Amino acid sequence: MNKIIVYEHINFEGLSKEFTSNVSNLVEHFFNDTISSLKVIGNPWVAYTDINFSGSQAVYEEGEYNRVNPNDSISSLEMITDDLTNPQITLYEHSAYRGSSIVLTCETNLAYGSFNDTASSHKVQRGAWVLYEHSNRGGAMMVARASCDVPKYGWFNDKVSHVRPLNPGRSIITAEVLWGQKEEHVSSVVIDILDGRNDTDHEQNFSTELDQEYEQAVTDTFSFRNESSISVGANFEVNVGLVKAESSLTLSNTFTVEKGSSNTRTEKKAVRVSLPAKIPPHTKLTCISFLLDQMYTKLPSHSILYNIPLQSGVLERKKEQIHEYRSNSGNSINAEFKEQKI
Repeated sequence: MNKIIVYEHINFEGLSKEFTSNVSNLVEHFFNDTISSLKVIGNPWVAYTDINFSGSQAVYEEGEYNRVNPNDSISSLEMITDDLTNPQITLYEHSAYRGSSIVLTCETNLAYGSFNDTASSHKVQRGAWVLYEHSNRGGAMMVARASCDVPKYGWFNDKVSHVRPLNPGRSIITAEVLWGQKEEHVSSVVIDILDGRNDTDHEQNFSTELDQEYEQAVTDTFSFRNESSISVGANFEVNVGLVKAESSLTLSNTFTVEKGSSNTRTEKKAVRVSLPAKIPPHTKLTCISFLLDQMYTKLPSHSILYNIPLQSGVLERKKEQIHEYRSNSGNSINAEFKEQKI
C-alpha cells in the first residue's frame, strides 16, 4: 500500500527501484545520488541528501514527480508512519519549550501574524508537519513529527515563517451491497400492440413474427448520508453483478460511484417474438406485446473507508458507513392476449 518508486532519470525514465520501508543508505541498493524523478503511493516520504536520514530534507506526498530538486542528491529515504489525521503542533518562542507559544491545526503563513521568525522549539501533538524558512513554503525546511519533539532548533532558530501538516495518502473505499435487505418494485410498460380479427364463422389461426429493437435507460444511484466522511468527487466501484435464482435482477458487473453524481447508461436490445394464436369466430384478438418490466431496486450498502496503512502492508483502520444503492432497469418481456366478440 505504501511505497515509493524512484527513477534514474527525469520523467520516470532509466533504471528504477521500489521501496516499501525506510532506506538508511541508498549506496547499499546501488542507487545513491541517482534519483531524478519518483512516484509516491500512500503516505508521504522524506528524502535526505545524506545517509542515515541526515542532511537537507525534501518531502514528497502521494503523487508523481517527474523531476526532483536538487537532482541526483538523495542518499536515504524515510516513510512517514505517523497518524496524519487531525494534526496539531505547538510552536514555542524559546528553546526548551519556554516563552510564548502558538497552537496550530492547519497550514499557516506566520508572516501574516505576530509569530513570524519567532519559534525556537516545538512539540507535535498529532500528525507530521513541515516548517519552512520563508512564506509560501519557501527556503530551508524541517520535518516535525509527533514521535520526535525538538527542544532546540540551532541553525533554524527564529527562522520559521510557514507551517503545514502533511497529508495522508488517498483513502481506499470499498462497498458491499446488502442484498439481503433488498426492496423491489416492478411496473410494466407497453411497447407494442398487435390486433388480429376473425369475421368468419370458422376458427382461424393467427401467426406472426415480429423483430423489435428498443432502448432502455438504466439509472444507478448511490445516496450518501449527511455524516459521510467521503468527500465530493471521490469515486469507487460497487459490484452489482450478483444475480440470485429467485431474482430477475440483471445488472452490469460494476457500477462506478462518484459522490455528487449519478450514472445512467442506455442499453439496446433486439428480440424476435412469435405470436401464434387461434382466433374464435367473430372475435377480435388483441395482443399486447413486448411488456417491459421496469424494475426499481432499492437496498442499503456498506461503504467502508480504509485509511492508508500506518505501517507498510497493514490496514490499520476502517470506518463503516451505511448508504443506499438504487437501480431503475428493465429486464424482461411478456405478452398478453385479449379476446373481444364482434
